[in-house]
Amino acid sequence: MVPFIQKIRSSLVSKLILSAGFILLLTISTWSYFSIAYQKTYLQDEVVSQTERLGNTIKLGTHYAMMLNSRDEINQIIINIARLKEIQNIRIYNKEGAIKFSNHPEEVEQITNIKSEACHICHHSEPPRVDVDLAERTRAFTAADGQRLLGVITPIHNETGCSTGDCHFHSPDKKILGALDVVVSLEKTDQEILFMEKGVIGLALVAFLVTAAIIFVFVLRFVNRPIQKLISGTRAISQGDYSARVAVTQQDEMGQLAAAMNLMGQEIGEKQAELNRQRDEYQSLFNTVPCIITVQDRDYRLIGYNREFSDLFAPRPGDFCYFAYKGRTNKCPNCPVEKTFADGQSHYSEETGINKDGTPAYWIVKTSPIRNAAGDVVAAMEVNLDITHRKLLEQKLENSEKKYHEIFNSIPNPVFVLDAESLEIRDCNEAVRTVYGFEPQEILFHRFIELFPPESRDRYTAELRAANVIHQARQTHKDGSALFVDMWISPAEYPGRRALLVTTSDITKRLQAEQQLIQASKMATLGEMATGVAHELNQPLAVIKTASRYFIKKTRRQEPIPDDILSTMSEEIDSHVDRATKIINHMREFGRKTDLKLDEVFLNEVVKRSFEIFSQQLKVRGIEVIWDLAADLPPIKADANRLEQVFINLLINARDAIETVSEGNTARPGDKTITLATRRLDGEVQASVRDTGAGIPNSIIDKIFEPFFTTKEVGKGTGLGLSISYQIVQDFGGAIRAVSREGEGATFLITFPAPDRSGT
Repeated sequence: MVPFIQKIRSSLVSKLILSAGFILLLTISTWSYFSIAYQKTYLQDEVVSQTERLGNTIKLGTHYAMMLNSRDEINQIIINIARLKEIQNIRIYNKEGAIKFSNHPEEVEQITNIKSEACHICHHSEPPRVDVDLAERTRAFTAADGQRLLGVITPIHNETGCSTGDCHFHSPDKKILGALDVVVSLEKTDQEILFMEKGVIGLALVAFLVTAAIIFVFVLRFVNRPIQKLISGTRAISQGDYSARVAVTQQDEMGQLAAAMNLMGQEIGEKQAELNRQRDEYQSLFNTVPCIITVQDRDYRLIGYNREFSDLFAPRPGDFCYFAYKGRTNKCPNCPVEKTFADGQSHYSEETGINKDGTPAYWIVKTSPIRNAAGDVVAAMEVNLDITHRKLLEQKLENSEKKYHEIFNSIPNPVFVLDAESLEIRDCNEAVRTVYGFEPQEILFHRFIELFPPESRDRYTAELRAANVIHQARQTHKDGSALFVDMWISPAEYPGRRALLVTTSDITKRLQAEQQLIQASKMATLGEMATGVAHELNQPLAVIKTASRYFIKKTRRQEPIPDDILSTMSEEIDSHVDRATKIINHMREFGRKTDLKLDEVFLNEVVKRSFEIFSQQLKVRGIEVIWDLAADLPPIKADANRLEQVFINLLINARDAIETVSEGNTARPGDKTITLATRRLDGEVQASVRDTGAGIPNSIIDKIFEPFFTTKEVGKGTGLGLSISYQIVQDFGGAIRAVSREGEGATFLITFPAPDRSGT
């Protein structure tokens, strides 16, 4: 028995037959079971349905007799219906459980237990249920003689005619008046079920035997025989006979498998030849590959190595790897081979050793386990890539970076490395502490724009990304004080990302000195204009003095002053007081110190204000001013007070140049003129001051903007006017230059960038 079972377990055909037979048996059995269950349920449901219809028929047949309370007619109807063969009992119960009508007269008026099997359907709860579905009203039971019976209870509901008719009376609150119990025999139904069960089982058995026989023959013919041939062919291939052929001619999967095995044998033969060739090629590559390869056992002894290793270290068979590599007498502290033997994984490290010629060497080491057929690690392959050259370069790079950092931190000016997109500070040097008061680590990864005042951050954000140089940028010290810097911006890479290299130079003290120098120049200009200002003030004072004398004279004589004269003189006094006040306010505003803040300024207005404060100086000297101002000039970014000083300085120079030429000469019309003009160029606004003086010699025209350079006599000039004007114009992003031909006067041209306001 045991050999038979073992044969079945080792036979694919037996497994197929048994598996198919078992599945077939299970399928047919399942079909038979559900078919019998369905037919049985169907027949039982049909009997219940027929019994229910019979009960409803009896109830409808006796309805009229019940309405007339005709008991004899009701009894007769019940007895007549009970003559049917299948009907065993027909009973009508009242609410108290008494049998009022029955096909067995001896049962009439018998009182049943209200909790009995028939009544329990409705009376198992208090109060009794009114609505009960058919499944609950149906019961199956066995009679004393062993016959199976089916009973169906049909409730008799209280109708309107029963509670209001003249024959008898039932209270309207009663829902159920009684129940009709019909009991039928299940003998015929049971016989039909038994016949059906035998038929289905017989049919299933025949179907199983026929199908099993067909499967058995099919498997033996189309599976077992080809498999035996395939086994024989496979054994021949396993023994090295790659030319053996499997003779299976079926045009199905078995035939395809046989063809595949024949092709496999042919390809295995070809692959074996190729494998032999590759083995020889691998051995050649192993010896000629340009890196070090060794194979080591668990004791770290060399059991194989390539030619590169042999040439570099001249090992002897059986040497320990650490001795061959480094001349050590014990294992390296961080040995990747040891880790590979421990966990069976590849490991990586960097190692240092000595070549055969005594020179230092550096390698990247990667190990890999070598396993036997059982999957155990029996050796480790170690591959070393020589990185000596790269390592030496890294050392040079490290020294270079160290030197760069030393230079970077020793630069006296603050240097910032900013992310080109977010303007985040990625690096900065030690000079930041001196100028800004911040420790470098305090502002790293903060936005550089946070060092600017809030109101100017948007403007400087755009300038930092677009400009190469930013002059006189206002920033904030750590203590909250303002500082001014010049910035130089250049694109860079850090590390691998676009960056901006920003170098700043603290010019706060220089600007303060320039402000003092500009203020001193203003005071000198005011002193030089004192005579003209005094003359300007004398005129309104003379008018006021004349009017006051007239009022005193009239008052002493007690003479009335005509209203029109009084009104006229009062208006004159008022207008001349306003004029004097305007002159004084203008002088005071011109003389005050200004903040280094740029606003939108209209150039024509500045030129006119400059002339107002200086007009009397020119009028006294008989100098005519010609105006040529362009209309609708766009505003420029500047400080009106400081820009006014530039034009006053140019007017003073023009006045002095004209005076120098006209000394001792009789002036003709047009000899003493100053022309003030403005115009708009491409993207720029230009103002010019032209005089009819002697002009500027070509030999000194390049020096006139140098500090303390002057052509005036000692005591008549400091040489700072044009130098200060040049610096002021530069601060506003403009340019100033002189154009002259000796003997024909000079023209000073001042140009400022004008923002394009067409889109605003």
